[in-house]
Amino acid sequence: MARAQGARAQLAAAFESIYGTAPASGYARLPFASANLSMAQTLLDNELLGFGRDPLAPELDTEDTDGDIVVPVDVEAFGLWLKATLGAPVTSGAGPYTHVYTSGGWTLPSLSIETGLPEVPHFAMAKGVKVDRLALSMQRKGHLQATASLIAQGEAVASSTQAGTPVPYALSRFVQRHGSITRGGAALGEVVSADLTYANNLDRIETIRADAKIDGLDPSMAMLSGRITVRFSSQTLLTQATDGDPAAFTFRFTKGGESLTLAVPQLYLPKPKVAVEGPQGIQVTFDWQAAQDTDGDPMLTATLVNAVESY
Repeated sequence: MARAQGARAQLAAAFESIYGTAPASGYARLPFASANLSMAQTLLDNELLGFGRDPLAPELDTEDTDGDIVVPVDVEAFGLWLKATLGAPVTSGAGPYTHVYTSGGWTLPSLSIETGLPEVPHFAMAKGVKVDRLALSMQRKGHLQATASLIAQGEAVASSTQAGTPVPYALSRFVQRHGSITRGGAALGEVVSADLTYANNLDRIETIRADAKIDGLDPSMAMLSGRITVRFSSQTLLTQATDGDPAAFTFRFTKGGESLTLAVPQLYLPKPKVAVEGPQGIQVTFDWQAAQDTDGDPMLTATLVNAVESY
């Protein structure tokens, strides 16, 4: 009997034209580091009395299908995750192509995502998948990865793939050492690390249905927040925090002629403690929040430049 191994796991995804209905074709093979998107059912304890000290048999509760997928922030496949998080981009150019994604859209696309373990075989197709949160971290070293937190309508398991032959994206990763952060158009120095999380705050529509699935997922108030840790060598960020005024920040990664730019026009900083914790250098951490621009423009604009014609 074959045992499932993560090294042979497969991940395929396609956007749905009908929520909760897996497409027959059009799947892309996606690179990933880990995935726990899966259906689970809890047991309901039997509360009935009068049958002795030993309880009666429990029953299965409704299905919940959700989980996280950790993916590389790469040149091509990451555009699919941006579309799932923010909506379809506006694309221009003739190769390289410029894909511009903006926050605040009222409707979000849904995906069907199949996790395949061919040894068993076990192919689990999650349907009606939407991105609740997308988070990434910047630092000096290590791989650049993002975590997509997902909620699905349900899952169907088969003994063979339902995704056909997925088309792979060319794998070319952005790396931490080619990242940069600017504030007001000027390079922001002494940054030790930076985290960004965009949340759609999906509202599960939990109506009574014969199949025990949710009716859908509606995006509620979006939120863009994060954390910046800097070596304390300047009053720039502390002054911004004290004054309560926002500033425009840009988080950018490049690789040759390809790039990913996350522009935040209104980033607000809290007033943090400045703590001396020993003889080493002093660091200050700001837990920031973003808001839409004063002219109503989006609080986040993501621009991806690559060789992909469309998403």
